[in-house]
Amino acid sequence: MLHQNNTFFDWLSKHFLACPSKALLGFDCPGCGLQRSVLALLQGDVVRSLQLYPATMPLTFLIIFTLLHLKFNFKFGAQLIKILFIGIASIILINYIYKIYTHNLY
Repeated sequence: MLHQNNTFFDWLSKHFLACPSKALLGFDCPGCGLQRSVLALLQGDVVRSLQLYPATMPLTFLIIFTLLHLKFNFKFGAQLIKILFIGIASIILINYIYKIYTHNLY
């Protein structure tokens, strides 16, 4: 069974969507790394997932929480979603600035 999962993950890793920004302009976009991070998370490699794209786990939580909020209408759900969104946007921005800065050093 494990071999079948590895085959699926291998297939999935070979069928990522290409980044238009990287293809056309030659540099990463703020979303570069998300697909590889999700794959690492699906494989159970949390540390690698965080290294590739730190916002993956908070984004996953936000999506799940938003779906639950739509179903159960939590009292402070909308406010929490807004706070999470701002926090995740901040993580993405900081990560992107870090990637640009470290890439220009080499």
